[in-house]
Amino acid sequence: MIRALYSAASGMSAQQLNVDNIAHNLANANTAGYKTRRAQFQDLLYQTVVQPGSAAGQQTVVPTGLQLGLGTRASSNEILFTQGQFSQTNNPYDVVIEGKGFFQIRRASGELAYTRAGNFHVDRDGNVVTSDGNPIEPAITIPANALQVSIAQDGTVSYSLPNQSAAQQAGQIQLANFPNPAGLNSIGGNLYVPTDASGDATVGVPGGQEGLGSILQGYTEQSNVSVVDEFINLIVAQRGYEANSKVVKAADDMYQQVNNLTR
Repeated sequence: MIRALYSAASGMSAQQLNVDNIAHNLANANTAGYKTRRAQFQDLLYQTVVQPGSAAGQQTVVPTGLQLGLGTRASSNEILFTQGQFSQTNNPYDVVIEGKGFFQIRRASGELAYTRAGNFHVDRDGNVVTSDGNPIEPAITIPANALQVSIAQDGTVSYSLPNQSAAQQAGQIQLANFPNPAGLNSIGGNLYVPTDASGDATVGVPGGQEGLGSILQGYTEQSNVSVVDEFINLIVAQRGYEANSKVVKAADDMYQQVNNLTR
């Protein structure tokens, strides 16, 4: 009964964390470039009463054994980098990645971060920046008198000037990819930074031989959160929590019956 109490308590804690993860996904259902997280769990250590395969006699062994589990714990909440839906905008600086890859962002600290959110703007100096004012890498500057800005599928940024027929190039957007994107560290603001688990970034031209996706201008990538799936997961998590709480009550009732034996 002691095992039942602690195992059920670990299950309640796991389902609470699962609900927290679902709540975070639902809160970011409308966040551009957000990638949903899936909570994963693993069982805890087992108390072995009879070891499977141990000798039952001189010529026989125990076929299954007797092992009592001690509950569960959260092991990870993996990031799922599936493609989100595209939403058309009227901003010429909004771009999406069709396929694999991340935009490179230069943070205020000077370090690089990476994002799937391509809702960019220009600051007062004409630099293409994120909504937080961090410039993309490599830096791209658009003159204030530019009439039209065009971003090609290979990331080439060009613009036209008054009284000039030829387009001018402002630079080229480069993308980065990782051997294991799920191992990236989320730091908020739609930004990721690499870790030993993600591996080092491979930088290249959009649509190039590195397997990077191509660029599409005038669109933003929406969150890949499926609200229907998240509500289903929420119901399952809630029922799991309730079931574990009933186990706690059942174990408590059994303790009560044992204590009443002396009366």
